[in-house]
This record gives sequence, structure tokens and C-alpha cells, in this order.
Amino acid sequence: MAKYSKGAQKTVESAMRRMKKGTLESGRSGRKVTNPKQAVAIGLSEAREKGAKVPAPKKSAKKTAKKTARKTSRKTTAKKPAPRITTKKSTSQKRSKSSSR
Repeated sequence: MAKYSKGAQKTVESAMRRMKKGTLESGRSGRKVTNPKQAVAIGLSEAREKGAKVPAPKKSAKKTAKKTARKTSRKTTAKKPAPRITTKKSTSQKRSKSSSR
């Protein structure tokens, strides 16, 4: 079975044509789109709005990176024991004790 319907393909094609023509604008900022990948993403988004058969958008890498960072930081919260501090007697103290006998 196809992932994308014919209607979705047509919408992406029209978005690519608009990009090449210079009339395709991004949604939020309204700037002209010059990247073909961004044009495809806009076309797929428009196809979803129309109700065409299109898979759900992928989750962004930033969000998944934050989630994995949170999970790893929770696992490593166990406290490590403090290092032992040993005091050594200097050789002068040892000599003074032995000479006093």
C-alpha cells in the first residue's frame, strides 16, 4: 500500500512549483521559501489539512534529544561516596618518638 495518496502527491507538486516560481511563503514568518525540503514539508502539511492520506509528521530531533537527556540524568542521580582522606605522620614525628626512648 502507498504511504501517500494521489491528492497528497499533487499538493506537494503544486508547493514545489510555487517555490520555483517564488510565490511559496512559510506560514509563521511569511518569508519566501527557497529550500526544496521545506517546500515538500509545506506541501505535506497542506495535504494533511485537506484530509489526504499522509503519515503523521516525524518528531523533531531536539525533542527526542531532550527526552533522552532527562532520562539519563535521572538514572545517574545516586550519590557517590566521598573519597577517604588519610593523614600520614611525617618522618620527623616518627624519629622524635623513637629518639625519646
